[in-house]
Order: sequence, then C-alpha cells, then structure tokens
Amino acid sequence: MMQSRLRYIAAATVSVLALTASGAALAGSFAIRSGQSAEGLGMAYAGAASGGIGLGSMAWNPATITMFPGRNSNWNATYIAPNGDYTPTSTTRLGSPVGPPTTALGGSPAGTGNLGGDGAFVPASFSAWQLTDRLWIGVTSTAPFGLRSKTDNYHAGQTYGRSAKVRTINIAPTIGYQVNDWLAVGAAVQGQFIKTNLKQATGVGPAATSAILDGDSIDFGYRLGVTLTPMKGTTIGVGYRSSIRQTLDGTFNTGGPLTFPIKANLNLPDSIVVGVSHQISDKWQVHLGYEWTNWSRFRNIPIVNKLTGAAFTSLNFQYDDSHFVSAGVEYRLNRDLTLRAGVGYEWSPVNDRNRTVFISDNDRLWLGVGGSYQVTEKIKLDLGYSFLHVKKATVNYGGAHPQQGPIFYQAEAKPYIHIVSAGLTYRWDNPVETIPVAPVVRKY
Repeated sequence: MMQSRLRYIAAATVSVLALTASGAALAGSFAIRSGQSAEGLGMAYAGAASGGIGLGSMAWNPATITMFPGRNSNWNATYIAPNGDYTPTSTTRLGSPVGPPTTALGGSPAGTGNLGGDGAFVPASFSAWQLTDRLWIGVTSTAPFGLRSKTDNYHAGQTYGRSAKVRTINIAPTIGYQVNDWLAVGAAVQGQFIKTNLKQATGVGPAATSAILDGDSIDFGYRLGVTLTPMKGTTIGVGYRSSIRQTLDGTFNTGGPLTFPIKANLNLPDSIVVGVSHQISDKWQVHLGYEWTNWSRFRNIPIVNKLTGAAFTSLNFQYDDSHFVSAGVEYRLNRDLTLRAGVGYEWSPVNDRNRTVFISDNDRLWLGVGGSYQVTEKIKLDLGYSFLHVKKATVNYGGAHPQQGPIFYQAEAKPYIHIVSAGLTYRWDNPVETIPVAPVVRKY
C-alpha cells in the first residue's frame, strides 16, 4: 500500500526538469541562450561561432579565443522578463475528459498566472590571455540552463506544477591554438553545477500540500571548435558542445511527513553551431548563424528511490531536436561607436503533444538591437536588447500526454519575452605591447 501511494505521488510530480523552464522559454525547452553576451543579444547571436559577438563567442566555439590579441575580460549582466501564463480552454476534470469537474471537488478554474514572475538576472563572463603568437588560454562562466518559474499557488493545473527554482553554473577553462594563417582550433572542459527545487500540488483543492523534489549535482563535459579564414575579411566557425550527464542527487518529500533520497540521470543535450562573419567595408560587417541542439536525447528519466533501487516513475518528455537560424549586421558609425541589429528564428523541441505547464515554449521569432562604445583603449561598453515573439502555445493533458496524470487539463498561452543586457570589456595589457602575431597570408 505504501509503495503504491509513493508511485502515485511520484507520478503526480511531473518531472525533475519539466519545471525548470521559465513561463516562456528563452531557447529550446529550458536552455538560456540569451544570458551569454550583451553584444550577442543585440544581433540575435548571429556569428556566435565565428567570433562575431566578441569574447562571448568562446561559449559556442573555443577556437574564437585566438581572435582577441592581448589579455581581455568581458562581464555581462542580463535581465530576462518572460510572460507566458496559461489560461484554461476547457473545464478541468478528474479521471477522464468527461469526469467530474475539479471545481466540484474544491479545484480552481483559474489559470497559472504569470509564470515568469518578476523575471531574473543571468550573469556571464569571459577571459582570454594570449601567451605567445599562436597560443591562448582563458575561461568562461555562464548559466546555460534553467530559470525561476512560479504559478499562482492555487490554479487549475496545480497537480502539474506550482513552482521551480533551477540554477546552473558552467565554468569552462579554454585553450586555443593558431595552427597557421587560416586555421585555428580550440577546446574547453566544462564543469557544470545544477540545483533544482520543484513543487507541485498533491491534490486539486486550495489546502493541498506540495510534493517537493530537491537536488543538485556537479558533472563534466567538453567543447571543441575550429575557425577558418578562407579569404580576407571572412571567418567561418564551427563549434561542438558535448552532452553533460547530470547525476542529480537529492530528496523527494511526498507532501507529508515522508522524505526519501532519490537520484536521477539527466542527459542534457549536445549541440553544433556554425557561424560566418564577413567584413564588407570599414563600416559594415554581416554575420550568419545556425545551431542544432540534440534535444531528442532528452526522453525518459527514471526517478529512483536510493533506498530500494526502484524507480518511483519514468518521466517521458519525447522532445524533438531544435534548430536556430539568425542573421545580423553591424555598422561602425565612428571610431568609438558601433551599432548592430539581428533577427533569428527558432524551431522548438517542444510541441503540442508534450508541452508542460511550466514550459509555454514554442517556435519563436527573435528581434535584437544593440551597440558598443569604446570608452578608452582599454574599456568598451555593450548594450543589447531582444524581443522574442513566441507562437501561441497550448498544453493538453487530455489523456495522451507523455506525463499524463489523473487531472485532465487544457490551456493556452500567448508567450513573449523582453531581454536587456549590459556588458563591459576590459583589456588588461597595453595594446601597443601585444605579442606580435605572425604575418597573415590569406587565400583569395
């Protein structure tokens, strides 16, 4: 009887990570592309793999570290304001699509409220140090996954989620080498910390307690990259970010006096990114980008009771791969001021069959603008803004959902996101003292 009850409660706890995205996700599912660089945000991250977004390019392609002579650091602070609340589109029922309305059992007909809440700040930093005319070392610090999400505590879909706090920190020591005049390679080791705290109701009424999953882990992956300079003014970059298998370790409280140790293996997706940057003239530069993310590997996640070794439940996401394309342009107005703009489009891994209460994610259009100002030879300031228009998103716990529970809940969201980011780049050495680079002989 006790084991049966635990399975039921665990099944009601939709997932370890279904609750980790904001109301309107910032990249496919719960990834956070937008927090990586103020310079990149202003161009919808076009040219990220080809060095087009400054030092932030290191997060996509470690070989781009070789494009920045001397010793440089870049710090970014990004504020993300998502809006993605769900409004029910049909009566929420218990047991089947024609079962009794949950309102008759004390349930609420209300929607989730603004999942994004007050938004969140995301930091990022990048440093590069040129050791010789061909060798660079550096480090990146980013937050590639997760965001705080919170519904109104008493809402129609509360058995599928009440709140989530997820934080990731990714530290990646990086090395780059200029092989010859037209080829550079790079590599990085990723150390990633993830922490989750997830709550959802154990019943439909306002007095229902919350089942709580809490856990964290530190695990490792890598990045590889290459840049090519086939002709003067043109750079092509390709980067690969490995999957990181997060071995989450934590506790599961059933909504009462019982708490159990649990573990779960989260296979976060790997990705490939390609970028092209071309200098048209002294004033104009254009950038293109493409990113593929292997979300289809993020499918079934057993939540395992460490005391018995048995799984409470298997959490089935059934995601698709995601694709992102972007184009950007920069105009150097004068010696100190550069203006930029970009547009992007992303095909989400989330669809109408597998979308959850906490991820009102769908295909989205990116529009970005920004600029950089060279204050002194050592200091540069960046400012970027993006607006993300997300297609209407529906959630359908109508019987066929991969994470279907006893509540039949259907709702609709019209998500959108505002993002603003500020960055500062500081050059620690004197530009005139930079290690000389070997003469460049390019193909034409």
